[in-house]
Amino acid sequence: MQFTIHHIDDWQNIADTVVSTLQHNILLLKGNLGAGKTTFTQFLLKNLGSTDEVNSPTYSIVNEYNTQKGKVYHFDLYRLKNIEEVYDIGIEEYLDNAFLCIIEWPEVYEEDLYGLKYHEMSILNTGDNREISFE
Repeated sequence: MQFTIHHIDDWQNIADTVVSTLQHNILLLKGNLGAGKTTFTQFLLKNLGSTDEVNSPTYSIVNEYNTQKGKVYHFDLYRLKNIEEVYDIGIEEYLDNAFLCIIEWPEVYEEDLYGLKYHEMSILNTGDNREISFE
């Protein structure tokens, strides 16, 4: 699926679509700094009924949120240097015990997702808009 974001409120339509099409408990978010990964996550969690304040997990690496459907874990792997650091945070346990794991900057871990089913969203900041692809 392809989307274009012209205004911040457009994220709501994307969150609605993503929630209605989720089939797997892993969602990879790709995009450069400031592309809107955390903004999308805020809309998605609101859509899932979370009343928690959603912040970027840049420094904490992972944030936990409660939703009506279960736990959602929001990861930011940007600062992790290698796959060993990903396993050191216990990512497998999170994946096994979550309704949804949202992973920003998944590249350091992506190779080890082989065989697992997941969704992927790419966000391209074009300057005026955001071009989104979701699969």
